[in-house]
Amino acid sequence: MNSAIDTVESIRRPTQLRDTLRQMLAVLEDERQALAGLDVDAIMGCAVDKNALCGRLDTAAPEAIDDECRGLLEAARRVNEANRRVRNLIAANVSARLDALSGQPALYRAQTPHARIGRAR
Repeated sequence: MNSAIDTVESIRRPTQLRDTLRQMLAVLEDERQALAGLDVDAIMGCAVDKNALCGRLDTAAPEAIDDECRGLLEAARRVNEANRRVRNLIAANVSARLDALSGQPALYRAQTPHARIGRAR
């Protein structure tokens, strides 16, 4: 892990915030690659790094946010959302495979009647 991630020093200037957001984007990109490769160790490492960076971002002063920071924030949101969707797809795929092996739907799913598609007459 990067030593800059380990230290929690208040973010007071836009340059500090930009650096932290760039680190977050790098970690999010690493996470995307780890998800693509189903590398559990790398995924967990990214989770630890993201948590540390979130702790650092919590110290950011409102005056440290400039237009460039807003752009980096939006980019981080987009990549994080894309990664979240990939994680959810992987989880859904695992659930479907487990259900297929057991021949039973997962216990936590609500029992709903199957929808029928009929022809208009």
